[in-house]
Amino acid sequence: MSETRAETSAETGAETRAENRVALITGSSSGIGAGIARRLAAAGIRVVLNSARSEAAGKALAAELPDAVYVRGDVADADDARRIVRTAIGAYGRLDVLVNNAGITRFIPLNDLEAADADAWREIFEVNVIGTWQMITAATPHLRESGAGSIINISSVSATRALGSSIPYAVSKSAVNHMTRLLASQLGPAVRVNAIAPGLIDTPWYEGEDQVWESSREWITENTPLRRVGTPEDVAEAALYLVDAAYTTGDVLTVDGGRHVV
Repeated sequence: MSETRAETSAETGAETRAENRVALITGSSSGIGAGIARRLAAAGIRVVLNSARSEAAGKALAAELPDAVYVRGDVADADDARRIVRTAIGAYGRLDVLVNNAGITRFIPLNDLEAADADAWREIFEVNVIGTWQMITAATPHLRESGAGSIINISSVSATRALGSSIPYAVSKSAVNHMTRLLASQLGPAVRVNAIAPGLIDTPWYEGEDQVWESSREWITENTPLRRVGTPEDVAEAALYLVDAAYTTGDVLTVDGGRHVV
């Protein structure tokens, strides 16, 4: 076979594999999750969208994408987590990528210890940590069957720095980082497990927290090498990289405009 024909064949094969792949993205009716869904769909990957609420927005996004379905469900509920995965398998017969993006927080000043009560810890950990775990345990058998499964957990720069929307939130993301590394050590070679740690991203996350958002935006713009806050598209590019990064597992990829180097 000539070099040109071989290259064409390889490209066609890659496109076919991309078109056959299926990605399930939790918390994907808006913000980072929606950005990742759009980017993976643009790469030819079929997408299963999810949210615990925002059903209308999720269905609208599914209708916008070339090949997507939406399923409502709360990842913190074990039955819902299993049902979300069953819906993906029922729709497409396979699962290749799981993006654990669903997450919550409470905006609590780090020095307000009383406000970060046990209820706040339980609420945040049930979604950010237990929900992530439940989705992984439900999806892993199907990801193993794929032969090249990929799990991407959405973490945060607050997992490794003394900052964040609250202490319970930051600690929950530290748990996600360590979960990522532990699972990477156990699920290879059939399944790779990585995480993305975004910095400040322009999403509806700060809705109702205008003062916090504006002060954070101003500070990041002035003190970050790339001189801007991030966008869902920035995180989505990192997610697409990890989907295809066949020799990368156990990594936490920072997406913060270079803030971590200054």
